[in-house]
Amino acid sequence: MVATVVLGLLAVRGRGGGGGGLAEWSVGGRSLGTVFIWVLMAGEGYTSFSYLGAAGWGYDYGAPVTYVIAYMSCGYAVGYVVGPMLWDYARRHGLVGISDMVAHRYGRPWLGAAVAVLATVFLLPYIQLQITGMGVVVSTVTYGAVSLNWAYFLAFAVTTGFVVVSGLRGSAWVSVLKDVLVIGTLGFLAVYVPLHYFGGYGELFDRLAAEKPAWLTLPGHGAGEDGRGELGVGWFVSTSVLNALTVVIFPTTVAGYLGARSADALRRNAVLLPAYNVLLFVPMLLGMAALFVVPGLTGAESNLALFKLVVDSLPAWAVGVIGVAAALSSIVPMAVFMLVIGTMWGRSVLSLVPRWSAGERQVLASRIVVVTAGSVALVMTYAAPSTLVRLSLVSYEGMAQLLPMLLLGLVWRRLTAAGAVGGLAVGVAVVCGLVFTGHDPVWGVNAGMVALMLNLAVALGVSWAAGPRGDAEADGRPDAEVLASDPR
Repeated sequence: MVATVVLGLLAVRGRGGGGGGLAEWSVGGRSLGTVFIWVLMAGEGYTSFSYLGAAGWGYDYGAPVTYVIAYMSCGYAVGYVVGPMLWDYARRHGLVGISDMVAHRYGRPWLGAAVAVLATVFLLPYIQLQITGMGVVVSTVTYGAVSLNWAYFLAFAVTTGFVVVSGLRGSAWVSVLKDVLVIGTLGFLAVYVPLHYFGGYGELFDRLAAEKPAWLTLPGHGAGEDGRGELGVGWFVSTSVLNALTVVIFPTTVAGYLGARSADALRRNAVLLPAYNVLLFVPMLLGMAALFVVPGLTGAESNLALFKLVVDSLPAWAVGVIGVAAALSSIVPMAVFMLVIGTMWGRSVLSLVPRWSAGERQVLASRIVVVTAGSVALVMTYAAPSTLVRLSLVSYEGMAQLLPMLLLGLVWRRLTAAGAVGGLAVGVAVVCGLVFTGHDPVWGVNAGMVALMLNLAVALGVSWAAGPRGDAEADGRPDAEVLASDPR
């Protein structure tokens, strides 16, 4: 953890101690090359879910968990086109996030502020979940010597320490350390666990096919139980498509896009990133292997399936290395989540107050928000963990409702502000209603996809009713100023 903080702080050497304005702090001065962008964006894909949730879903349900690999790989393909467009749009207009882009596209600063607030609501649960994930990992791999409460605070302190000073560049440097450990530990576990417990993959799959066949096909084990509904083909396809589209406009993904040195760096990155997804099969498969080694795990205990395989069978130093890799898989994405919240508020919300609108004051405001957002998530982790965990159920599907406002708005001038806002309001209301009443999936389809279709219908209907030019006449700006294009 000390090495992590030092590495994050060293990222600003020779850059004025972290100066250079909001663009330097929030998007690395738009100067990160292919390697740094690759490890940074791969770091966002490898969260504590990779070690805990993926293994837990593999243990509980089996095959449905592979939707993660499907949507991430498809999302990188979509990002091959969308990433360079967003990068070029932000570079041309001096923007640093999605709330900035919305405000510029529709010419309404208040709309950017509203998007920043909405995105914060959907991102805070992710920070809380990373704090929780790191706490569980650290407590488990230290055999209980470090309590959960101290581990939670450690996650907050380490992440905040280098994010406030180093911003996105610090996260990218720490991602290098994290990726070395993740690739090494998962590669080792992929070989060690099947050989140690089963004698090889052939024997493992023989047992799975003979004794646990439900885990190898959709809808997986326990369909309809635990409020999960039908995790069948309809759910798998709709969730993969929805998440593949959403991940390209997720604020943390966009932060990675905007930190790139060039559009070509993003295209190369989109080609390389799917190879990293191969590693995700490891915790998924080991979660199913744990069915035979540590049977009977229920509830939240299933998330520890992978660690229960290694804690008792490996020497303490090896458990520690694996624990550090898992802990860094919480710290890196948490750092970027905190960073984008701070950036959105500093640029789109607090900048509406005249005294906070100057360049250096924006950076200061953003850093204050980073500490505040992390503190809120930490306090909620201690005081009311179930509140944000429930919100996390709607986070990704809620973020999906920004797709028409942002992506469609950047390529179709006729989409009006009223249409975009109306569609967003309907989409968020529908997805919250369905998720919190236990109707996700609905008719075997991801509730977020149903909400997005209604969102899109309202946005298009309202915009068509406004006439052929929509807001363009009142706006007065040419299309080239408002819309995005693919830089070649």
